[in-house]
Amino acid sequence: MIASPQRTGIANLPLHYGKVPPWLFDRMTKLARESIIAITTEFGSQEILRRLSDPFWFQAFGCVLGYDWHSSGVTTTVCGALKEGMKGLETDLGLFIAGGKGRTSRKTPAEIESFRHLLKLSPSHLVYASRMAAKVDNSALQDGYQLYHHTFFFTADGSWTVIQQGMNEVNRYARRYHWLGEKVTDFVCEPHSAICSQGKGEALNLVAAESKPARATIAQVAVEEKPEKIVSQLKRLKTLDLPSRHHLNLQDIHPDRLSKTLLITYEHQPENFEKLLGLEGVGPKTLRALSLISELVYEVPVSFRDPARYSFAHGGKDGHPYPVDRKTYDRSIEMLHQALERVKVGDKDKIAAFRRLKAWL
Repeated sequence: MIASPQRTGIANLPLHYGKVPPWLFDRMTKLARESIIAITTEFGSQEILRRLSDPFWFQAFGCVLGYDWHSSGVTTTVCGALKEGMKGLETDLGLFIAGGKGRTSRKTPAEIESFRHLLKLSPSHLVYASRMAAKVDNSALQDGYQLYHHTFFFTADGSWTVIQQGMNEVNRYARRYHWLGEKVTDFVCEPHSAICSQGKGEALNLVAAESKPARATIAQVAVEEKPEKIVSQLKRLKTLDLPSRHHLNLQDIHPDRLSKTLLITYEHQPENFEKLLGLEGVGPKTLRALSLISELVYEVPVSFRDPARYSFAHGGKDGHPYPVDRKTYDRSIEMLHQALERVKVGDKDKIAAFRRLKAWL
């Protein structure tokens, strides 16, 4: 049985624009490929998923590849280098990558389906996991970051990891979300195990443990209350003086415009909050409106806790901590490639000897 997901971390990074130089991206692709081959050969594809799901490991990996340690671009560039470097190796390694930045992220379901013939089970649960991870971080957790990047890593047996990132143009930061598809049984209750960030803000957190009663109430309201009744409640709430202790308000919610979405929820009768969240058309504004009703009409509060809590092998693109050392970078790629080639031709005894020697150091 495939385990449900675990969000393993969040990272906040300064929002930087621009493109990585072709000469650097080419090297990043090569070193990323050799690194993934080495780790997969030694530890298996599951270990790759676990490491990618660790925000600290991912950040360090980006630094090893020569990208800026403090730039939001490390997410999109490293994931892009991994995807490019893995092309043609999927069958050999049993590791697949779908999605990416912007429009490419919306191709994730189709790309997952394209590997159907290489998978040991139906890709439908992978497509669902990809969609729900994005839904949670964009709608159920409203922390001010709009998703623009979504990369989905998975194995032939159905294990997976998600790395996605959103931007906040107000504070000029990007926030990266990591998910690991194992050991957790609930998509919508505390799906993360570790979070790192440089700062916190205000958030509507419907996946917090303390939001459990609100999730039940929201799902109940969505199926038991007719759309016109919910709209009338929202209109009535607009005349109230809302409490100032948090940011949840009706300023950008237009009750009449929600009628169509509320009709969908009423007709589909989702059995719980996860099913409600998964419905097409149910987004941040719908959940914000239902959260307001939950809190102010039914006196069931929601959580406003931001879940965020808060390396240089080859230098960095922008010269920090020093310019990329191209000669050393190329030598690193070549040395790793040669080591892997020796393993392929049967030099495993030498590799094992080095490993035993390392244990004594």
